[in-house]
Amino acid sequence: MACLLTGCGRPTTGATTGDSAGTGDAAATAIDRRALCQRIDAALTHARDSRRLDASVHGAWQVVHGILAFGREFPLRHDGTESAAIDYLLNGGRLTGWNLRSGSPGVIAVLEEGSTMGQGHPDQWLGYLSQCGRHGIPRDTKLLIGNKAFTVNDLITQAQADIRPGQEATWTLMALAAYLPPDATWTASDGSKWNTERVVAMESDADIFSSACGGAHRVYGLVAALKKHRAATGRTAAQLSGGWAAAQEVIDECVARARQFQQADGSFSIHSFERPGTSADVFARLSATGHIFEVLSLSLDDGQLSEPWVTRAADRLVTLLEQTSDVDVECGGLYHAAHGLLLYRDRVCGSTE
Repeated sequence: MACLLTGCGRPTTGATTGDSAGTGDAAATAIDRRALCQRIDAALTHARDSRRLDASVHGAWQVVHGILAFGREFPLRHDGTESAAIDYLLNGGRLTGWNLRSGSPGVIAVLEEGSTMGQGHPDQWLGYLSQCGRHGIPRDTKLLIGNKAFTVNDLITQAQADIRPGQEATWTLMALAAYLPPDATWTASDGSKWNTERVVAMESDADIFSSACGGAHRVYGLVAALKKHRAATGRTAAQLSGGWAAAQEVIDECVARARQFQQADGSFSIHSFERPGTSADVFARLSATGHIFEVLSLSLDDGQLSEPWVTRAADRLVTLLEQTSDVDVECGGLYHAAHGLLLYRDRVCGSTE
């Protein structure tokens, strides 16, 4: 249910509906790559600019997901004006669910399990800030709480201090992957010794199928950490050991299941990595396909991203966004789909930066 929360509103400017631009069940070989890239650009622009979020209506859960997708390019209406949402929040802006306080030794983002506005998982805000847009934000980025100045690094320090065996560390791992070297070690506030590989092993051992959003976020965190480790060490998949080998096994299995359970129209199973399945509900298909596609856009190599089954998935995901372009869409599915398409677009079509 964490993936099916408050919607992001109807578009504010001339959107259209229908899938006339889509390819339906056409084979990937019939999909024009250039046209697909143009449609991705249009879908991303629409998601960013035509579904304006407002601090008087939407909460941090919705806004932070928009920041995940678009980073500093994501706008937010507030106090009769509009600015980059991330700047508004980090500079002390008020928003329902954005609840931070000074902790020991860093900054605590208050956990509000079950909330439709606040942080629903440990370190969720930190994890998404670390992954937002194309590059995430630097760890020395300033963060204001009231009149007191901190940095994003204070969120990381607190996450390291608070980690415990058996906890959900999905978003914590995203941040560790982004901000720390793969061989980082530290001591938690209970005196226990940790390193990134221990967190990776813990996440790899957790049940994927019962995890948030069908396990897509947990797999994404493992991918982010493993990519950083392999880039730093130069190791191949066959050379991995310990927690890193366990992560590779989980990732490979989930990618294989995503492909195995892919539907005839190119969408992914509404049951994510667990079993095949589809639904007449376009929003369920959009959410499942968007979440899985985000994982694939980060995990697959360039050659795999060009394989027909991935191209078909990209085409179907854009079609789903086109079909829902003039209606209220749930924020999680929308912005995870947008983030996945942004990562895919930069690797397959070329960056627009």
